[in-house]
Amino acid sequence: MSFVDHSYSRLVILRVLVFSLFVALLGRLFVMQIVNGEEFKNQAADARFRSVVIPATRGVVLDQAGRTLIGNRRAMVVSVSLTDIEALGDRGKTVIKKLAPLIGIPVDELTAKLSVCGEKGAAKPPLCWNGSRFQPIPVAKDLALDVAVRIKERQHEFPGVIASMQTVRVFPEPLDVNLAHVLGYIGPVSDKELAERAGTDDELQSTDLVGRSGLERFYDAQLRGNPGVTTYAIDRTMAIIGKVSETAPTSGSYLVLGIDAAVQKVTEVELKKAINRARNQGFAGTSGAAVVMDVTNGQVVAMASYPTYDPRIWLDGVTAAEYKRLTDDAANSPLVSRAIQGLFAPASTFKVVTTAAAYRAKIPMGSTLYPCPSSIDIGNRKMTNHESRAYGNISVRRAIEVSCNTVFYKLGYDMWLRDGGNDPTKPQDFIEKMALKFGLGKKTGIDLPSEASGRVGGRAFKTSQYEQYKDVWCFRAKEGYPSVAKTDPARAAYLKLLAQENCTDGGKWRGGDAANLSIGQGDTSVTPLQMAVLYSAIANGGKLYQPRVVKAIVSPDGKTVKATKPKLKGKVYISPSLREYLLTSLRGVITDGTGKTPFANWPQGRLEVAAKTGSGENGDKDPTSWFASFAPADNPRYAVVMMVEQGGTGALTSGPGVRKIYEALYGIKGEKLKPKQAVIRNSRPAIKLPKVKSDGSVEAIDETKRIDQVIKNLYGLN
Repeated sequence: MSFVDHSYSRLVILRVLVFSLFVALLGRLFVMQIVNGEEFKNQAADARFRSVVIPATRGVVLDQAGRTLIGNRRAMVVSVSLTDIEALGDRGKTVIKKLAPLIGIPVDELTAKLSVCGEKGAAKPPLCWNGSRFQPIPVAKDLALDVAVRIKERQHEFPGVIASMQTVRVFPEPLDVNLAHVLGYIGPVSDKELAERAGTDDELQSTDLVGRSGLERFYDAQLRGNPGVTTYAIDRTMAIIGKVSETAPTSGSYLVLGIDAAVQKVTEVELKKAINRARNQGFAGTSGAAVVMDVTNGQVVAMASYPTYDPRIWLDGVTAAEYKRLTDDAANSPLVSRAIQGLFAPASTFKVVTTAAAYRAKIPMGSTLYPCPSSIDIGNRKMTNHESRAYGNISVRRAIEVSCNTVFYKLGYDMWLRDGGNDPTKPQDFIEKMALKFGLGKKTGIDLPSEASGRVGGRAFKTSQYEQYKDVWCFRAKEGYPSVAKTDPARAAYLKLLAQENCTDGGKWRGGDAANLSIGQGDTSVTPLQMAVLYSAIANGGKLYQPRVVKAIVSPDGKTVKATKPKLKGKVYISPSLREYLLTSLRGVITDGTGKTPFANWPQGRLEVAAKTGSGENGDKDPTSWFASFAPADNPRYAVVMMVEQGGTGALTSGPGVRKIYEALYGIKGEKLKPKQAVIRNSRPAIKLPKVKSDGSVEAIDETKRIDQVIKNLYGLN
């Protein structure tokens, strides 16, 4: 091949390469201008404008009398304009060094606070700033006035530093109430939440503080309000040229609760006293809860949980050490609300369900007598009484009064036999179905997050559990527990024997299971709130109201009110004869049964209380103390339930606390009723809402001062 031919070939290749590059360039230009033209146009526009979000003032939370439970206050806040200090010769280093000691923050920490999350070299959240670099970054609050004056007077030393009064969250704690698990707390929004709500009606901004628990979380959208937006024009050096547009923020709505701070105060004090009573009796008294509910509409009047925490620690950002303490099992996990999240065996408080089931099964009640020995043999198990001794032949009514387990074991066992025993065909499962009708085994639907559903440990649960664990049980039945056998051969042998039994018969609903269910033991678990709903249903004739904490939502100018109407979730048919039977039995618990001791010298005939005690078995731990009640028995208004985990008996530990709550509700002194000493006017929740004025201030109901004085007298707060 000649030199000319080689040159020609190279020229052709070069032309092809140039042509290919030209085609690629045209293709890229087509994509940029035609396909993605609009996107690049928007990006170019965005490059000339920046928006700054102005957070709205978060809504206030009031109790039913108008007392502020969560509010806002004005505080001196120091902020720094990042764009201003970065325009300085040393990019603000001198300003930061002067400002840090003045506001009491180390230089390194202040530098981290002024870094924008996501930018190169920024500190990690939560130290970095999660908002726009074009808005002032708050770095310190609650500073003394002289600090603000110094910054303002020596502005030449602190360019870009702003000292101004701003709104911050506050927990006033009227009457020193805690209410932490109900109120909840707020925290910075996460990147995940920003992405999840992008483009929705409830879109979040990077500077938002959102509810993390309690009412702050459940009603976050209503409390948060709508932020304002100010748009600035900027040049290529990122300097602000001018303001383009501005919309003002709209404050969040007010929540008016059905909870009364005075009743809440008494409930919290009495729950803590019950914990101490348990410990003084030699029990562990690890945790507890108490609920006061209006049986006529499901409104929660008070709700307490122990242990608790100070909700104010979240206002400035909880430290790692504090968070570890709050979630530590050794501290009994104070963040957990035992009222709606704690699950416990209901024990003898469940006997009202068994009584209603026996009534439905047409088992003879009335004057029919049943033996109440100290123990009874069912299958190969000896089942005993716990709170009572042997009482001879007694009625079911008397068995409720003295809490005779053996009578109820027999009732549960007899209903199991009616269903076919070990070989059922079409079992009726009266107790299990009645428990489900009363709302057990599912969430009540209260307007608080993270509620537990509990379970009814009946035949259905037994079957589902077997399906879930059958393979594991059968594997262990064959292989045993070699790791356990190395240190405890006897326990390993027992576990293997248990696995063999569960492998072959784990799904069978046996007579012993039915007997256990009849007294609220075995696999059944409930929350204190569920028991308050259940006893409310007995009190009101079978209506299952959805419990509610919030009574109304009010606009910040006081004009718009959205009242929360009672919601009926279900109804249990309770015949007049059954209701009278239960009421008579539960009244007898107070007058001549297990509840007699804590209600000694009670004004009987003037205000009768219907109640049931319970002491729940808790494995190798101390029993769970229960006291479930409602009053007045002849015209019920309130259900009061108290539970102390590892607290001993219901009568001696929880009973005195329930009594004190009724004394506060009805103004009882000794054996006398003194309505003027009741913490709630006329012993009934207010019908009228506290007035929110157009300026956002609150006009509490007229009785507030009197009630405050009553509660102060009750607990010596003067």
